[in-house]
Amino acid sequence: MRAFLPGSAVLVLALAAATSAPPAVAQDEPADAPPPGEVTSLGTPLQDVLLIGGTLGAGPDGAPVLWSASSGAPAHLNAVDPATGEAVGRFDLTGAGGSWAVDAGADGSVYVGTYGAAGLYRWTAAGGVEALGNPIAGETFVWDVSVADDGQVYGGTSPGGKLFGYDPATGAFRDYGRLSPAHAYVRSVAVHGDTVFAGTENPAAVFAVDRATGASTALPVPDGLDVSAAWAYDVDVVGDYLYVRYGTASPSPLYVWDIAAGRWVDSIASAHGLEPSPPDEQGRVYLIVAGELVRYDPRDGSTVSTGVPFTGRVANTRGIGWAELGLPDYPGRSIVGLLWRGMMFRYNPTTGASSFVQTTIEGEPIDITALSEGPDGRVYAGGFLNGGFAAVDPDTGAREEFHTFSQSEAMTTHAGRLYVGAYPDARVYSYDPALPWHSPEYSPSPDPGVADNPARLFDFKSDKQIRPRALTSAGDHLAVGTMPDLGELGGVFALYDAAGGELVHAERNLIEDESIVALAYRDGVVYGATSIYGGQSATPPTQPEATVFAWSVAERRLLWELNPAQGKPTIGALAFDGTGRLWGLAGTSLFAIDVDAGSVVERVSFGSSGSSSGDLVLNPADGLLYASPAGNRLVRVDPVTLAVETLRTGTATHLAAHSSGDVYLSSGHELLRFTPRCTTTVTGTHRGDLTASTGTLCLDDATVLGSITVTGGAGLRIGGGSVFGSVTADGASPVVIDGATVRGAVSLVNGPAPAAVISGSTIFGSLACSGNAEAPTDDGVPNRIRGARSGQCATL
Repeated sequence: MRAFLPGSAVLVLALAAATSAPPAVAQDEPADAPPPGEVTSLGTPLQDVLLIGGTLGAGPDGAPVLWSASSGAPAHLNAVDPATGEAVGRFDLTGAGGSWAVDAGADGSVYVGTYGAAGLYRWTAAGGVEALGNPIAGETFVWDVSVADDGQVYGGTSPGGKLFGYDPATGAFRDYGRLSPAHAYVRSVAVHGDTVFAGTENPAAVFAVDRATGASTALPVPDGLDVSAAWAYDVDVVGDYLYVRYGTASPSPLYVWDIAAGRWVDSIASAHGLEPSPPDEQGRVYLIVAGELVRYDPRDGSTVSTGVPFTGRVANTRGIGWAELGLPDYPGRSIVGLLWRGMMFRYNPTTGASSFVQTTIEGEPIDITALSEGPDGRVYAGGFLNGGFAAVDPDTGAREEFHTFSQSEAMTTHAGRLYVGAYPDARVYSYDPALPWHSPEYSPSPDPGVADNPARLFDFKSDKQIRPRALTSAGDHLAVGTMPDLGELGGVFALYDAAGGELVHAERNLIEDESIVALAYRDGVVYGATSIYGGQSATPPTQPEATVFAWSVAERRLLWELNPAQGKPTIGALAFDGTGRLWGLAGTSLFAIDVDAGSVVERVSFGSSGSSSGDLVLNPADGLLYASPAGNRLVRVDPVTLAVETLRTGTATHLAAHSSGDVYLSSGHELLRFTPRCTTTVTGTHRGDLTASTGTLCLDDATVLGSITVTGGAGLRIGGGSVFGSVTADGASPVVIDGATVRGAVSLVNGPAPAAVISGSTIFGSLACSGNAEAPTDDGVPNRIRGARSGQCATL
């Protein structure tokens, strides 16, 4: 527990005072208990193309193609015909999630270094893809590969910051070791003669490594360049010049090193990655500068405009080279390349002709990283790496909307808008579902004059933050919590006034050296939970365990903090129950805090696990907590009795409780929906009418002396018993009337799929059905209908 300076008004709460009682151990329901609800799959809401590494080389038939690796499960190596944009080859990279590292050798081999499962792969026309193995045991990511003129392959890794070599003649790997004790990444590599040039993360360094001896020398930093926050992101050799782009994925300064002279000779202020083209006949290269393709001559530093624009946040080449296209406007050789979302570009220096062509590379499913109910009642999902933005109809489960967008870290609804936290730079956006989509950074509207939607509100790049991991509606404000960039610790806690459009509070290191990864709000106080890690796990933490804190909005000060999950580095989720207790989840440890006393009052253990992952939500429809302890199951907890029900086993990461009473969860790229069987159960005799607009109303052999009305997407299940009035379901789902007697009329209208079921029942009044997505059914068990039947139930 950290100490505060004398005179501080902050109350520091010891863990010992809250841990006297042993935790309750979760007990599953009896094996013969009725199912608590139904889990259904809604498929994959996010699917898109993401190309990261690429090159130009000989394809399956020997003709030049653009090679690029698309992220997925597994990743794929794709070959694209530069004349047509057609994908002429697609090869599994089994076990890999994606690749920054693709290069081609003079013999026609294509090498791919991967992440997800670190490895080196080789494609040949004769043998297809061959997995060559992990170049260095213990390394988890191959960042870049470069093939030398003699066919030897070199690459860089993390987290050990190592350089490796591969000899295709012997199949042997060589570990050149860690290039610098201060660096964990060899981010980029390029070969020139007997030298491998290798670039690192911040503070950026470039090393010249002797291929034979392994001796390395650091190149001097260009004069006047501050590399404290910059990576040597791209390192490329073209001819006798070394091109090093110092910065990030966004446009950054590019410096030119004359290899023979051993000195920096030029710089370009705003170059895009990931590489310049091979040289033309005069040694000039093409690259993207300030959003335009330009020709650059390293001999005199001159640039020539082509007039070919590149727009969007990430306009980086994913492979660039020369190819003869055989097209009328593209005589001789043309510059061709790929962009990150599968678009191909080409430019002919002779005629000035240019074009952008969407390739036919297949999109890959995208893992879901954020879920939320939107202000319009739809379910919104954001994705990992490829990003993407999708809206799902909660009634039908169908995806109604998809857009290319950034990786989403969090989503929440506040003041009639959906707010999205995006990686990197800890950016926060506001989306209005009632207005047209227009994202100039990722997927612009084709209509002119459309306002930005999502609108970018602010970011925390200047505070060295990358992940806005926590968002919550906090009264008149949106509360935000972030995680910092590599080499940094300590997140930002912020408040945004949505009505005034102003960031009214932003404070880094509210909890020293800890990131803010979960937020909740109640009665003027924002409650937060932390992680001792930064946004890149390579940065060693300084704190022993995660924290929960309380912060007053009116007083703008920290009220208290405590460490309620002993030894846990992260408390990933917070939720209030109906009585005002604050619950937190850290892996398989669930706990409740009395926020007035600032102490832990309940604990539930879901077993032993070193994991801190998982999500937690309160379902207002039934008042129960839904959790995904350690991310490997879905459970439901009664916060009063602490009874636990296991609803699903298998991967369950992000959760969202919907106002309908359903709970949505993600399992990798799959969106699932849990529909509770009953949120309210009536037995015995009930006098008077019953109504439901949320959840699922169940009658278990009950007698209702009145009518039943179910609207607004709520559900109705009647099993046996009698209803002496009418039954009306408008927009309800599910609707099941089984073995019951209804003495009044039954009306089923506007119901979504699946079809309502009326089976084995007796209805004394009329039965009218209309506007339902699927006609009601009797499931093969006929009913007795005394009154008139009409609409979709005319033959029931």
